[in-house]
Amino acid sequence: MTDSLTTRPPLDSLASPSRARVGIALVFAVHGAVSGSFVTRIPWIQDRLDLSTGQLGLALVMPAIGSSLAMPLAGRFVHRYGGRTAVRGLLSLWCLALALPALAPSLPVLCLALLVFGATAGMADVAMNAQGVEIEQRLGRSIMSGLHGMWSAGGLLASAFGILAAHRNLDARLQLAVTALVLLALAQPVCRGLPDLRAAEEEQAPPRFALPPRSSLVIGLVGLCAVFAEGASMDWSGVYLRDVTGASATLAAASYTAFSLTMAVSRLAGDAVIRRLGAVRATRLSGAIATAGGLLVVAADTPALAIPGFALIGVGIAVVVPLAFAAAGRIGSNASQSIAGVATVTYTAGLIAPAIIGTLAQATSLTVSFGLVTALALALTLSAGALRRAEPGGADLPARGTDKP
Repeated sequence: MTDSLTTRPPLDSLASPSRARVGIALVFAVHGAVSGSFVTRIPWIQDRLDLSTGQLGLALVMPAIGSSLAMPLAGRFVHRYGGRTAVRGLLSLWCLALALPALAPSLPVLCLALLVFGATAGMADVAMNAQGVEIEQRLGRSIMSGLHGMWSAGGLLASAFGILAAHRNLDARLQLAVTALVLLALAQPVCRGLPDLRAAEEEQAPPRFALPPRSSLVIGLVGLCAVFAEGASMDWSGVYLRDVTGASATLAAASYTAFSLTMAVSRLAGDAVIRRLGAVRATRLSGAIATAGGLLVVAADTPALAIPGFALIGVGIAVVVPLAFAAAGRIGSNASQSIAGVATVTYTAGLIAPAIIGTLAQATSLTVSFGLVTALALALTLSAGALRRAEPGGADLPARGTDKP
C-alpha cells in the first residue's frame, strides 16, 4: 500500500532541513514554557481561592476534559490548514490561555478557564508532534526525544521565573498575563522556520474525530503510564513539598524545576541513548529509574529526599513519550491522525492524573497518591516491548515518504 506521504515533496524542497529542525524545536520550547509558567503558580491559585486538595483536584480535571474533546479534532485541522499554519494558530491560542486560570474569581470560573486551557494545549501538542514526526521521518534520524527535551527546557526556563515570582510574592494574575503576551510574541517568529507540510490534493481527509487505531492502543497505554507520572509530578510536586515535607513556598516551587531539569537533560541526551540501547531496553531502564524515584518520594519526610525523588521520576519518564509518538507515527498512512489518537490516550491520562491524585489524597493522603504513581512507573518495565516500532533503523520500521533513513 502506498504511503500518503509519497505524494508530497521531500523536506529539502520545502525548507532547509536544519531550519525545519530548529523551528520545530523552538515551537516545543515555547509550548513547554507555557506549562512551566502555569504549574509553579498552582499553589498561589489554590491559596487565593482557598481550595481544598479535593477542590483543586476537581479543577485540574478540567484540562483533561477540554483536551480529550479537542485533541481528536487536531488531525482534521492540520489536514485543512497545513502544518505551519496549524501550529502557529494553535500555539498562539495556547499562549493566550495561560492568563486565564489566575484571573478566575471562583472555583466554577477556574474550571471553565482550565477547560479552555486544556483544549488549546492538546490541539497545539498534537499539531507540533505530528510535524515533528514527519520531519524526523524525512530527515531519516531520531529527533523526537530532543524535541521533547526542548519542551522540558522551555518549561524549566519559565519555571525559574515562576519561582522568582513566588519568592517575591508577585501576584500571579500580573505575572501570567505578562508571560502570556511575551510567549505569544515569541511564537510568531519561531513558527516561520517550519516547513509548510500540506496534504496532497488527492489525500483523503482524516475523520473529524480521530480515535486511536487498534494497533496503537498498546502504545498509548505505555505512554499513559509515563504521562500520568509526569502530570502528577508537575501539578502536585509543589503541594507535596509544602504539605508533606513542610517546605517553604520558594522551595516547593523549586521541586518542579528539579523535575523539569532532569527531564530536559535526559530528553536532550535521549536520542543518543535510544540509538545505543534500542527503544525497548531504554524504556525498561527508564521504568526502573522512575520507580526508584517514586519510592523515594513516598518515603520522603524532608525536602532533601522528595526533590531528588521527583528528579529521578523526571529522568525515568523522559524518553517514553517521545518513543510513543515515534512508534505511533509509523502506524497507518496519516501521521497526524495516528498521533492524535495516541495523544488522546496518553495526554488524557496526564491531564486527569492531577484530579486522581487530588481525589485519592482527599480520601487518604498525598503519600498514598504517589504510591499509585510509583506503581505505574513500574509498569513501564513490563510493557516496554510495545515500543519496538520506535527502534531506530529497525527492519520493521520502513520510513514514511520517499526519503529513506
